[in-house]
Amino acid sequence: MVTAQLNPVTAPPSKPSKSDKRRKAVNRGKRRSNLLTLVMWLSVLYFILPLIWLFMSATKDNSDLFTTFGLWFGHDFNLFANIRDVFAYQDGIYARWALNTGIYAGVAALGATTLATMAGYAFAKYKFPGDKLLFAITLGAIMIPLTALAIPTYLLFSSAHLTNTPWAVILPSLVSPFGVFLMRVYAADAVPDSLMQAARVDGAGEYRIFWTVSLRLLAPGMVTVMLFTFVATWNNYFLPLIMLNSGKLLPLTVGLAQQQATSTAGGGAQALFSTVIAGAFLSIIPLVIVFLYLQRFWQTGLATGGVKG
Repeated sequence: MVTAQLNPVTAPPSKPSKSDKRRKAVNRGKRRSNLLTLVMWLSVLYFILPLIWLFMSATKDNSDLFTTFGLWFGHDFNLFANIRDVFAYQDGIYARWALNTGIYAGVAALGATTLATMAGYAFAKYKFPGDKLLFAITLGAIMIPLTALAIPTYLLFSSAHLTNTPWAVILPSLVSPFGVFLMRVYAADAVPDSLMQAARVDGAGEYRIFWTVSLRLLAPGMVTVMLFTFVATWNNYFLPLIMLNSGKLLPLTVGLAQQQATSTAGGGAQALFSTVIAGAFLSIIPLVIVFLYLQRFWQTGLATGGVKG
């Protein structure tokens, strides 16, 4: 009688079940989420801490400004006293600087938006000789830093006797190559060709199609360009610095810088530090209001420009 010797059978390694795979994916997703959350919080702190420091510093007098912790209040709350000093300095020159800044930024934003919309719409919807070359030149102009054009622009405006006038700040700000690019990308899909053909069949000319049909569809992109140009002109420092000499024509950026220079000259004898910081805090409030009011259009325009091309 032969007895069969049975070898122990080793079980093959079991394959991970679907639940195990799902559990691993969830755990991996949690690790990624925690990392992204940490990066997000660091980014928020990076951007929000300067604003907190600016607000806290605007509430302090000169002595507390240098002797207390930067991210907390001082011994006394002097925000309203500092604001009163801001508007009392040199017979209220700060209000004049704020008015100049609003005029420069507002006119430049409206003008640049109009020109960028018309140019981008033409590049997107019409074929004409040299259109690709002109658009390539526009794209190349985006890469040129504005500081590189400051001296040539000054010489050009000086020969035209336009320096030390508001036009020396407004006219260069009307040129926005990035706005043209953004509106070209946006108009390519926001305005259907079939809609333009239907308008032509109904007897509408190209001028009427643009102003009565296409312009409403381009509104989100226009608001985006307007917001970009408004913020860029509001924060512009170098161009007004070289173009303007009169103190009554200065924007807030250059005016506050001159106040800061006055404070540091002579060891801070005039003690304008708290006044300068309170003025800087007031200067960002209009930008925050404009951004909060227009951010829904801005988000729509950026999302459209990011997925279409």
